[in-house]
Amino acid sequence: MQSKICGVKDSKTLNFLINYIYPPELIGFICNYPKSKRFVDIKSLQKLIKVDKKKSQFVSVLVKPDKFILDEMQKLNFEYFQIYNCTPEEIKLIKKKYNKKIISAITVETKEDILKYEKYEDCSDIILFDSKGYEKSLEFDHALMENVPVNVNRMIAGNIKHNDNLDKFMKICNYIDISGGVETSGLKDISKVKIFLDNVKKLND
Repeated sequence: MQSKICGVKDSKTLNFLINYIYPPELIGFICNYPKSKRFVDIKSLQKLIKVDKKKSQFVSVLVKPDKFILDEMQKLNFEYFQIYNCTPEEIKLIKKKYNKKIISAITVETKEDILKYEKYEDCSDIILFDSKGYEKSLEFDHALMENVPVNVNRMIAGNIKHNDNLDKFMKICNYIDISGGVETSGLKDISKVKIFLDNVKKLND
């Protein structure tokens, strides 16, 4: 099981993550979605992510990105683009032009939503199954994930808590993506982050 901490916007949290004994594999930044309280503008992002990432990789989270924002993100220290609201054809063009690993995000309410992954398989390195809430950390029925074959590189998000029993996720995904679940009053809470990362490590031991 691998982990992604998403919605990082301050250097204190970022420095904790990259220097922790069990760092997350992926760290996500909300790059073009101002409706989110976790949004980071380009100038702040340039300063924030100019760091030695050590064992982690950085993810630029993008909602229906245009050429301007993609060109700006290309200049920065990202291994992955995580993309919402684009067609498979659009994602193929982005992947080819910008040569980034792609996390294609599918928002889920029903079994039909889950099955959309089939259209994105050949243009994605990871497929993220998220709730319809975007920044609101809503939940979807994780039992629907049983419809996704194990050979798909699966990430799940949506109302996962820092102290959840992670065993239940082992059969349905390869990555757990958490954001609001490691926050207190809308800010990343280092004590909750630590509990979550420690639990992932225990799961893998």
